[in-house]
Amino acid sequence: MVNKYLKIAWRSIRKNKTTSIINIIGLSAGMAAAVLILIWVQNERSYDKYHPDNERIYRLTTRLPKIGWIWETTPLLLADAIKTGVPEVEKVTRLYTNNWPVFNVKGNLFYEKDGAYVDNDWFTIFHFDFLEGNAVSFNEHPYSIILTSSEAKKYFGDGKALGQSIHIDSLNYQVTAVIADPPVNSSFRFHAYLPMAALLANPDIRKNDEDWGNDNYITFIKSIPGGNPVTIARKLTDIIKKNKKNDDGSSQVSLISLPDMHFENEIKNSEFKHGNLNTVYIFGFLAFLLLLVACINYVNLTTAKASLRAREVSIRKIVGASRINLFFQFFAESILISLISLVLTLLLIHLCLPAFNAITEKKFSLPLNSIGLWLVLGITLFTAFLLNSIYPAILLSSFKPLNVFRGVTILKMKDSSFRKGLVVLQFCISFMLIAGTLIIYSQLQFIQKKDPGYSRSQLISFELPSSIGNKMESVSAALKQDLLSQSNIESVTTSNQPIVNMRSKCNGCIDWQGRDTTYNPIILQLNADADFQKTMQLKMKEGRWYKEGFVEDKHGFILNETAVQNFKLKAPVVGMPFIFRGDTGKVIGVVKDFVCGSMHETIGPVVIFNDPRWRNHFAVRASAGNQSAIIAGIIKLWKKNVPDTPLEYSFMDETFNKLYKSDQQASLLILVFAVIAVFISALGLFSLAAFAAEQRTKEIGIRKVLGATVKSIAFLISKGFIQLVFVSIIIATPIGWWAMNKWLQNFAYHIQSGWVLFLLAGIIALIIALLTVSFQAIRAAVANPVKSLRTE
Repeated sequence: MVNKYLKIAWRSIRKNKTTSIINIIGLSAGMAAAVLILIWVQNERSYDKYHPDNERIYRLTTRLPKIGWIWETTPLLLADAIKTGVPEVEKVTRLYTNNWPVFNVKGNLFYEKDGAYVDNDWFTIFHFDFLEGNAVSFNEHPYSIILTSSEAKKYFGDGKALGQSIHIDSLNYQVTAVIADPPVNSSFRFHAYLPMAALLANPDIRKNDEDWGNDNYITFIKSIPGGNPVTIARKLTDIIKKNKKNDDGSSQVSLISLPDMHFENEIKNSEFKHGNLNTVYIFGFLAFLLLLVACINYVNLTTAKASLRAREVSIRKIVGASRINLFFQFFAESILISLISLVLTLLLIHLCLPAFNAITEKKFSLPLNSIGLWLVLGITLFTAFLLNSIYPAILLSSFKPLNVFRGVTILKMKDSSFRKGLVVLQFCISFMLIAGTLIIYSQLQFIQKKDPGYSRSQLISFELPSSIGNKMESVSAALKQDLLSQSNIESVTTSNQPIVNMRSKCNGCIDWQGRDTTYNPIILQLNADADFQKTMQLKMKEGRWYKEGFVEDKHGFILNETAVQNFKLKAPVVGMPFIFRGDTGKVIGVVKDFVCGSMHETIGPVVIFNDPRWRNHFAVRASAGNQSAIIAGIIKLWKKNVPDTPLEYSFMDETFNKLYKSDQQASLLILVFAVIAVFISALGLFSLAAFAAEQRTKEIGIRKVLGATVKSIAFLISKGFIQLVFVSIIIATPIGWWAMNKWLQNFAYHIQSGWVLFLLAGIIALIIALLTVSFQAIRAAVANPVKSLRTE
């Protein structure tokens, strides 16, 4: 019976080749786009869930509710206290990433930015695939290294890495194991692991970090089965309060489970890449919409062609076919088209996957033996199958010849009205995607063009390594002097951090006469030299910047406009006494506000001070010209002053753009999927226009004989479809306006989603619809009327 259904279905598909091809292409495009989105969604939802007992693994979070600070680090000594004082914890391990070691491999120097120091229990709590060696030998030797396979190849090529030596500082470390690269759904993107014992062998680091007031380590725990995280958090908070001498009692320790860590959005500074759960929901919904647009084509064309199958259904019923037989027959056609589309979908995914990986910066693959892949394909195919089969099968199997003349379906509604509703829904989705793409693009352009209060062009930035230690001031001064001697360098400045995305903050570190003692604002602290204003091209509102050689500037402070406003300082501000980190001085200037973070955030208060002892960040403004020659000159001077460390530099434009990488990725993905949605919608409109022209063949012939022009006939056929697009725009505009305004609220500085962009989106949608329908309308209008009148 099944074979018979499939055989007849195949004959029907071959008989209606054009309709079937359009259905298959549209459905395949929609399914391929939906599958790619769902692969990304599934990956986001599965982060770190591959670790055994992941629901019992937690990362500790430190909170200061009074000032709103939340960070993912804790004191070094907390881990030891947990082992002895919290029986609900089975294991504990620490992670340290703030010390980028320099690897010396056979005389070649590498900055290992993807390196981390870990405790012995790291490899027992978390799952890693060991390709060579094991964790036991790593734990037994304090100067060991575990590399990922890609990192091992980077350092040692195709040769064997196990047992090889890497020189770090004055010691030789041995590669004791090689592990597989982290999967795409892992938070731990490190490629080199070193023992914590090696880090703490440095007496200066140990002395500093054994202070309970220094939170420099990321701590993970694994609770015992049935361990209550609330109880554990309360005990950890008690330990902190007992040991932190200068704590005001407000510090709290909370736990976040490993699977939930990826969607944590409270912490602004994190060693891990976090996702956005709302974005996951939005893209999951987008996948459904794309699939819906594709399925609407199938339903529209099938129901539109229903009347043409009147003779077939009538004959089948006369010879004894029951309604259920006909239902399964048309059901089989839908299954067959869906399966053919699935094959084409797999081919499209295979072809598009490299580009999709480039956009998302992931390494998704298409393993046909992957259960996860087939789960995503299965869900997509099942959804498409349900959308494509139920209504058309019911309609065609319940067909009665009399209803051809009445145009009424089993649902007692006009077929044409139902199809029009689906076309409106299709173009509502397409219009909203077009409008969304225009608004996102406009917002990103706004960010690029908005004056941040400083100039970031022709700026090259780099940092001195922390390993220089007490020589920081002298090395910094010597390197700056050498750089200024170069003719192709206009200016050089040093600071404690880059001006783009400033993160160094303090609380309770400022004071002034008349301050409300209950007011302790969080401020950004910038340590800048005398050339910082000139190099960054900052603008002063009042007062002056630092001057080289002015002794009094050592105790002079510069505030930004927001600081003056938030602190409610009374004029005159310049010259008023000011205390910063225990140093009493005075305000010498007020600088105009500049964007010191992402435009997702408002500008905060900034206090600028002048202390040459801990300025390790360089910003070099180069002359316009040969950039490669300028970089070569900087590298030469770097090797002269910092011979044991490779230079890691970046252009400030690139650093600025990285702040909005996720927005740019979302913009590009929505653009791609908008194009796909519009293509599928246009494909359906093209088919319906062709069908409408076919149905009115005799009418067109008669009109032409009676003197109708090509223009009037083309307008006759097109106007109905254009009206549907107008209705779509009217319905979709308020929905799109609401959705995009919600998205724009994520930015502190953004455009207004006014009517102009929606008008432009509407014009684009209308042009696409007009071009699509006009082709078929003109084709029908110029046909020979004699042939038209002879058709049956």
